[in-house]
Amino acid sequence: MRGEKLLLPMILMSVVLSFIIQTSYGQHLTEEACTVQILVPGLKGEPGEKGQKGVPGRPGRVGPPGDIGPPGLRGQKGIMGRYGKVGPSGMKGLKGNRGDPGPQGPNGEPGVPCECTPMRKMIGEMDILVAQLSSELKFIKNALPSPAAVAGIKETDSKVYLLVKEEKRYSEAEGYCQTRGGHLAMPKDEGANAAIAGYITEAGLSRVYIGIHDLEREGVFTYVDRSPMTTFSKWRKGEPNNAYDDEDCAEMVASGEWTDVACHPTMYFVCEFDKDTV
Repeated sequence: MRGEKLLLPMILMSVVLSFIIQTSYGQHLTEEACTVQILVPGLKGEPGEKGQKGVPGRPGRVGPPGDIGPPGLRGQKGIMGRYGKVGPSGMKGLKGNRGDPGPQGPNGEPGVPCECTPMRKMIGEMDILVAQLSSELKFIKNALPSPAAVAGIKETDSKVYLLVKEEKRYSEAEGYCQTRGGHLAMPKDEGANAAIAGYITEAGLSRVYIGIHDLEREGVFTYVDRSPMTTFSKWRKGEPNNAYDDEDCAEMVASGEWTDVACHPTMYFVCEFDKDTV
C-alpha cells in the first residue's frame, strides 16, 4: 500500500522534468528521441538478522543524589587511641600535718679544741676594714667624674676631705662640692687644718681654694656654710689684706696658712663631707 502511494508522485515528477528539458533546450537537442527511465521501488524485503551488540556509549551525566537511607546497625567499639599530651600542673595542695619525730641519732665525734677568741677578733676587724673601704669606693664613684681628678681621701673623726685636681674658679669649685653633698673645706680647728695641709703637701701642690670668703660683707670672713669664724683662724702674717680691693676668697698653702685671694683665678680645691652622709 505504501509503495502505491509513492509511485504516482514519482511518475508525475518525471513527466514534468521531461517537458521542461524539451521546452528550454529544444533548439540544441538532436532529433533523437529522448528516453525517460522511471525507477520504481520494489517491494519491502524480509527483515534481516539481528546485528551484533555495539560498543558501550559515553557515560552520561551524574544524576541527582538519592534519598538518605535508613541508619545502619551500630559498629563495634574501636581500639583505644594513643595517649594525649600531659596537661598543666594543678594547684599546690595544702600542707600536710607534721609527722612524728624520728628516733634520736647517735652522738657525734668530739670536736677539736680551738682558741676562737683571737680569730673572732681578727675577723671583726677585717669586717670593719672592708666596710670602710667599700664606703670610700662608693663615695669616690659618686663624687668624682674620673679617677684622675682625685689625689686621695683624707679622714678625721667626723669629716672626709677630697682633693680635686681640676682647676676651677672659686664659685665653680663650691658648686662642684655642693652637687656632691659637701662644701669647700672649712678648717674649724687645728686638727682639721693640719689634715688638709698634709693632704696638700702629699699631693705636691702649693695652694688650694678653701671654703672661706668675705663676699657678703667686706672684711668679715665667714665659712661657705655661713657659719662665723669665731674660734679658729690660721691667717698668714699680714693677711687678709684685700690687695687691689679684689681679694674676697681664701686659699690654703702647703704650710697650712691662709691668704685672701681673688675669686676669679682657677686652681685646685679641697671638698669637705660630713662622715655621716658619705
